Amino acid sequence: MISIDIVLLWLDLVGVFFFAVSGSLLAARKQFDVLGSVLLASIAALGGGVIRDVILNTAPPVAFTNPAYLAPPLLAAGLVYFLFSSVQRFTSLLILFDAAGLGLFCITGTLKAITAGMNPVTCILLGVTTAVGGGLLRDITANEIPTLFDNRDIYALPAFVGAGLTTLAWHLGVFSGLIAGVIAAVVFAFRVTAWRRGWYVPLAVRGWHRAGAGSGGNSGVRD
Repeated sequence: MISIDIVLLWLDLVGVFFFAVSGSLLAARKQFDVLGSVLLASIAALGGGVIRDVILNTAPPVAFTNPAYLAPPLLAAGLVYFLFSSVQRFTSLLILFDAAGLGLFCITGTLKAITAGMNPVTCILLGVTTAVGGGLLRDITANEIPTLFDNRDIYALPAFVGAGLTTLAWHLGVFSGLIAGVIAAVVFAFRVTAWRRGWYVPLAVRGWHRAGAGSGGNSGVRD
């Protein structure tokens, strides 16, 4: 039987790669140079995990002790460098890779909190923090409005769903690699569908209206 540590490592590395690609795609769109692409990919890919490990008092964070975590950002920057000229029209790629990373990181962050002995609520919160932390740092570094705070988009809610399902599956004793894949797919589908259909959560004050929204609201399908 595959140990939980192996499952965590592979889920983490795949999530790192997906977030790294999102960082490199944003760097290309902002016309950063290759070094800037690598740095933004690293920030997006490793930021959430570093925040998680600091909160869990894991010193130093695993991203700085395992060289395997440095390979995905380099690979992502190289792929975008050679392929971006042929995919730059498809702006949804950044969302797709970001959603994939979100789906995996909300699971790994939650599992690491569980194995550290945290209570279920804390595990869910750390899962969400791991999932959204890298994207938040990526957007701030690139001088973009963070997706986390975009009132026309849903970003953290799918991560909450994934972290909650992971915590539930673990405490029911049914968590496995297959269950992890199903949860990641649910989070990915939720995030992408919400983006495509323009779903959003209510504003902080009832009665406020979203800027640019017409009488029909923000319900159009995005390209």
